[in-house]
Amino acid sequence: MSKRTVLITGSSRGIGAAAARRFAQEGWGVGLHCHTDLARAQALAQELRALGGPVGLYPGDVAERAQVDQVMEGFLQDFGHLDVLVCNAGLARQELFTDISLDSWRQMLGVNLDGVFHCCQAALPHMISRKAGKIITLSSMWGQVGASCEVAYSAAKAGVIGLTRALAKEVGPSGITVNCVAPGVIDTAMNGALSPETRAALAEETPLERLGTPEDVAQAIWFLASPAGDFFTGQVLAPNGGFII
Repeated sequence: MSKRTVLITGSSRGIGAAAARRFAQEGWGVGLHCHTDLARAQALAQELRALGGPVGLYPGDVAERAQVDQVMEGFLQDFGHLDVLVCNAGLARQELFTDISLDSWRQMLGVNLDGVFHCCQAALPHMISRKAGKIITLSSMWGQVGASCEVAYSAAKAGVIGLTRALAKEVGPSGITVNCVAPGVIDTAMNGALSPETRAALAEETPLERLGTPEDVAQAIWFLASPAGDFFTGQVLAPNGGFII
């Protein structure tokens, strides 16, 4: 049987990098994607190749359909088939709703929601032809309940959940599952601008009394990708430490 393969968008750091390591440790062929941090992605590719499995690197902007098509083309050329697509690339920004410019709004939805749309559309013809495949999207707990001063981000991430649920119904008869992971407050660069006081307050507000790690989220992604997740579709897994219940 050919090696299982995964393509992970936004995998140069944080949750994406942790997920890539998890799949590589299991012997999968791993496609890394990045947009702005090519050097970090190249270092991760080198690290994963040391584990013995095939690794490919495919730069591009998920908000641009032509670039997503190139990423998918390159991946399929190198690996031959795609078993799991992880739509992880994301952008976060805090600003008052009345201060959001149209460009900022479009950028937030372009990366966080349009990017998922582009990646799914690029991958699905291949998966449908094989009658097999798994798509795992990344939302956020703010996509479930909304966050003050993060209206654009919350709207985009809520859209990811809606896309996931609807697409799961549409492609289920083709043997394809579509699920979502909605993390809580995770200790990544995306939250790196938070002050120590804010981080401590968020940890205290979390019933498990700590911030999540990228590895916590990678485990949820791995569960859905593994045989243990075969009968899950249209679901939202929420590794958030109990922050929202």
